[in-house]
Amino acid sequence: MELEGWFLWFILFWVVVLVGLFAIGGYFMFRKFLKSMPKEDGLSDLNWEEYYVEKTIHLWGAEEKELLNELVQPVPDLFRPVAKQKIAGRIGEILLEEKAKKMEMQHIIRGYIQATPKRDHKFLRKKMAELEIDVTPYEQYFEQ
Repeated sequence: MELEGWFLWFILFWVVVLVGLFAIGGYFMFRKFLKSMPKEDGLSDLNWEEYYVEKTIHLWGAEEKELLNELVQPVPDLFRPVAKQKIAGRIGEILLEEKAKKMEMQHIIRGYIQATPKRDHKFLRKKMAELEIDVTPYEQYFEQ
């Protein structure tokens, strides 16, 4: 039995699609694997994020959680929990560095900016403009 005509092209199409999808999935799994690898201090990036969130969870009120949920709205649903965890971890790190007793909006905005990759800063600025948040005091954090 020989493969000819449209069936051959159908099989080749699905081979290319499946290889492409496996490559994309593997890429994201590998990135997650690298984030879970311990660093020099024995903890991974994911462990540090969890640590900062746990140490500052008592500072998160309903308003702060609502603002965080609003800020991550542009992120696709599939990646939103990961983005929230990363941003919350960065906010927690800022709070612990400053020994803050109360979370303020400036902590959330700074953590949001610093946890967001530079390639997404355009979308970040757009979202903050929609929420009528002035980014002028935070310009220095966009350049870090």
